[in-house]
Amino acid sequence: MERTVRKQVVDALEHRASDRVPIDFGGTNCSGIHASCVEQLRAYYGLEKRPVKIYEPFQMLGLLEEDLKQAMGVDTEPVLGPYTVFGFPNEGWKEYRLDSGQEVLVSRHFNVTKDEKGDTYIYPRGDTTCEPSGHMPYGGYYFDAVERAEEVDDDELTVEDNLEEFTELTAKELAFFTNEIRSAHATGRAVVASFGGTGLGDIAFVPGPALKKPKGIRGIEEWYVSTVTRRDYLHELFERQTDIALRNLKRLNDAAGSLVDAAFVCGTDFGTQTGTFCSPETFKTLYMPYYKKVNGWIHANTPWKTFKHCCGAVESFMELFIEAGFDIINPVQCSAMGMDPKLLKARYGSRLTFWGGGVDTQKTLPFGTKEQVRDEVLRRCEIFSKDGGFVFNAIHNIQAKTPVENIVAMLDAVHEFNGGK
Repeated sequence: MERTVRKQVVDALEHRASDRVPIDFGGTNCSGIHASCVEQLRAYYGLEKRPVKIYEPFQMLGLLEEDLKQAMGVDTEPVLGPYTVFGFPNEGWKEYRLDSGQEVLVSRHFNVTKDEKGDTYIYPRGDTTCEPSGHMPYGGYYFDAVERAEEVDDDELTVEDNLEEFTELTAKELAFFTNEIRSAHATGRAVVASFGGTGLGDIAFVPGPALKKPKGIRGIEEWYVSTVTRRDYLHELFERQTDIALRNLKRLNDAAGSLVDAAFVCGTDFGTQTGTFCSPETFKTLYMPYYKKVNGWIHANTPWKTFKHCCGAVESFMELFIEAGFDIINPVQCSAMGMDPKLLKARYGSRLTFWGGGVDTQKTLPFGTKEQVRDEVLRRCEIFSKDGGFVFNAIHNIQAKTPVENIVAMLDAVHEFNGGK
């Protein structure tokens, strides 16, 4: 690359004023772009025509290759785990045709079947002898997790059932992360690492989409009930999960820690469009002690900033996120109740980095005009970038069927705000 852009992100994370708002797309699995939009962006920028790689099949996110990152002006570089949400590695790429007709590349372990309606089913670790763990309706754009666990029997329930996917890193996995971190750092962009294992009760993973035969509490409704009725079980689960995570983080830090800028810690959502899934007191007593352990260890032993993803109307949780030791909040869902950008910046902007909130992906970006997109982006940049503490991203992933002209208008507006830099 002609210039090193990492400093722009680091300045934002350190709340230092800068002449430029840094941009993230593809840095995490909740700041990406649907494969259909990646294909359109490649065509818009006149890049080499080739199939988009689906690196995250659950949400069908498309890989942003180097030429597209440069065209967009992306300042981040991801370090993602060796396995997809469905438990198989991205390797041995093969061709696959989506229902839309788009030709993409998927892992050779991406094994699916279709039923008589044309619905698509995907399998844990690519094993079609198991029950499918994901379902996409015909003409759909994403997979939904399939709940496969049997009814919970409290007399037989053990914490080990819900710990199955939380394991200590193998030598091969540690080598994978070490190589990925070094390669990411060499790009000159800020390194955003998603090591996994530190999210407590992330509902996307509760059904065990990567497990061939999940046991324990795996129903979404049952999980939320358990936060009230099985508190002791969840405390033991979170305690043991955290212990495993800390051992893994130590080994990762020993291997290549100084090269990481931000660590994705948690993707657990606590908010809806109009409120929260639980009370602040529940977060404080059930979740916070373990997040404090993880974030505290990271801050005591590494230079990493800790990344918290949480959708919805969570203004009432912001102080708790700060107390729990999170440095970054994403996706900053400004369209949710109580999430006014000016209020958020005024109350929390000196203590939290807002990573997202740049444009509404539910209304403005997919359905607005280019002018409306530009105006919203410029307003959000003006509010969030004051005195640092802002990395531009949309509110969560850019969704399928979003007009490419609007995506480009969004990017152009950020570059306009940056003075063409």
